[in-house]
Amino acid sequence: MKRVSIDVGGTFTDCLVLDEQGRLREFKSPTTPADPVIGVLDSLGKASSAFSQPLNSFLEQVEILIHGTTLAINTLLTGRGAKTGMITTKNFRDVIEMRRGLRDQDVSMFDVFVPPYEPLVQRRWRIGVPERVRYTGEVLTALDEEAVREAANKLKAEGITSLAVCFLYSFVNSSHERRAAEICSEIFGADRVTTSHEILPVWREFERFSTTSVSAYVQPVVADYLGRLESRLREERFGGSLLMMLANGLVQTVEQCRGRAVYLLGSGPAAAPSAALSLSDPLAGKDLISVDMGGTSFDICAIRRGEIPMTTESWVGNHRVAIKMVDVHSIGAGGGSIAWIDSLGLLRVGPQSAGADPGPACYGHGSTEPTVTDADLVLGYVPADYFLGGSISLSEESARHAVDSVAKQLDMTTEEAGQAIFETVNAHMADLITEVCTRRGLDVRDFTMVVGGGAGPVHAAFLADQLDIGTVFVPSVAALYSAFGMLSMDLGRDFARSHVSRVDRVDPEIVARLYSEMEEQALSEFAPLGIAREQIKFTRTAEMRYIGQFHEVEVPILEGEITASTLERAVETLHERHQDLYSFAMPWMPAQFLTFRLLATVARAPFELQRLDKSSSGGGATLKRTRRCLWKGRELETPVYDGDSMSAGAKIAGPAIIEERTTTVVIPEGFTCEVDPFRNYVLRKGSSGDAEKNAGSGKSSVAAKGEA
Repeated sequence: MKRVSIDVGGTFTDCLVLDEQGRLREFKSPTTPADPVIGVLDSLGKASSAFSQPLNSFLEQVEILIHGTTLAINTLLTGRGAKTGMITTKNFRDVIEMRRGLRDQDVSMFDVFVPPYEPLVQRRWRIGVPERVRYTGEVLTALDEEAVREAANKLKAEGITSLAVCFLYSFVNSSHERRAAEICSEIFGADRVTTSHEILPVWREFERFSTTSVSAYVQPVVADYLGRLESRLREERFGGSLLMMLANGLVQTVEQCRGRAVYLLGSGPAAAPSAALSLSDPLAGKDLISVDMGGTSFDICAIRRGEIPMTTESWVGNHRVAIKMVDVHSIGAGGGSIAWIDSLGLLRVGPQSAGADPGPACYGHGSTEPTVTDADLVLGYVPADYFLGGSISLSEESARHAVDSVAKQLDMTTEEAGQAIFETVNAHMADLITEVCTRRGLDVRDFTMVVGGGAGPVHAAFLADQLDIGTVFVPSVAALYSAFGMLSMDLGRDFARSHVSRVDRVDPEIVARLYSEMEEQALSEFAPLGIAREQIKFTRTAEMRYIGQFHEVEVPILEGEITASTLERAVETLHERHQDLYSFAMPWMPAQFLTFRLLATVARAPFELQRLDKSSSGGGATLKRTRRCLWKGRELETPVYDGDSMSAGAKIAGPAIIEERTTTVVIPEGFTCEVDPFRNYVLRKGSSGDAEKNAGSGKSSVAAKGEA
């Protein structure tokens, strides 16, 4: 049986197929923003054609289909979500608008010129009802059910199509929220009511209310998409398991995702760091910077000691999202990012993107705005006749015309403007990498860069040169980087229970009860899938901090019975982690527990990348042709190699280009590229030997097996 992963990006929909022999097959189709389901089926159609089968026969052989999508985050960022209302505790309807005194999370809270935050739920659609639960879980004021019903009917009459129910301390006692949801479901339907205790059952009402509002806002769009996708797949006789990639680096069934749409934010980029770690053999023991440059965005994640960083401090746009997510940072810098001149006459690139429709000017779909891909084409780095293996023919004339529109404003030649666009977007991406590493106290020069995305291998070596990174690793599946990461994802879910208590006052029995409750909830969710307890791995952690601190540190909780010594060991780990993260610890300070977490996972079946045939090891590379390219202002006749014919051990000196079916690897001057046994490309800066002697000459250090 086959396994398939599909990543719907802003420009392309990637489809990766792992067949019965363990071979990976790559396919790309343009994303269809009006209806992403069409793009998904188009990519599956390409896969079925490659296997010489009709789509329905191909899908009958697919055991697992893992799907990541940008739909939720695009819905939030573009403001195309549902008309959302909120029912909350009386006198607390302004929590999501007051936030924590923040006007804008990226600027000073004292800057009076920043416009006020506009919440997803307008004030007139936030209604408070009488109810109150104390921090202990004790009911202080009973829920006024009639007030809930009146509020729901009023919001329904106002045209509200999605509803968030957010009560104080519902993470301790959820009875009021559950009853309110029952009443509201009679009016709105169960799939249009979102409760805070199901989305984020942890303390801090602003974070919980905001995250629940975001989930309710995108819920109808996501639910409609998942329903249509399931329906179309069933029509094509797909009978396997459809799993969704989540923001926390796990996958879940569609049924488990239906009422928790917020967990699909960033579901595609969350798989990229796992792709880097899946290549652990050649990268063992190294600190990695995972970068993914697609058509719309540039994503980065810094991985230390093989541990993917997680965060609960995310903002999407100007909205607080406090779920646990893979710590991926993104900017609008991709192949489709548009170059423009600002009011000061300076060249800017992004965050606006040409997307999939109409796409860059060189696609010939009517766009005239210059993009990064147009600049790459003008510089000679990407082929006009072999883009996506020749499935898309690029128009160099259209690209030059688009870039020329910027060149005239800057008083440059077309080539100079193309170089300026190329260097500007590189500087923008390098700045993000520096910022992410510097904030964590990391030296970027200590890392190996692992590169993904269709545009990533074109720009990666230039970024490494700018950042003084010595090694760049380009996987053989770089163009479908996130889709590759999805194939190794574990099925699972994380759970959380807040219990704020000083360490010297916490009751181990209460902690044990909280973990027991989370384990039982996990078992109940896995049971319908036929998964036994023995197959589930439980990982316990706790969020802790020193008394008086605002931010917390997540530490592991030892397996076995929860005792006083178990919790004391957690305090020792807090000191160790605090020292590692911030270069100091305060063991004399009392500490406290905030939230206890449980990660329940079921490992997917492992797979290995195919090695190149040993008989081909040490061979050369096929010289496909030469092409005139611009290298830092110098035009050179540059060798272009055929990626499909690469042999293990082949070495190529820059400047040179390797054309793959789904991407292009650009090797600038001063870099050499070596092909490893899995047909991954390892680019090194300033390597010695024959390859270095040939660098800059336009010659290759490998014997050419043929010329075009």
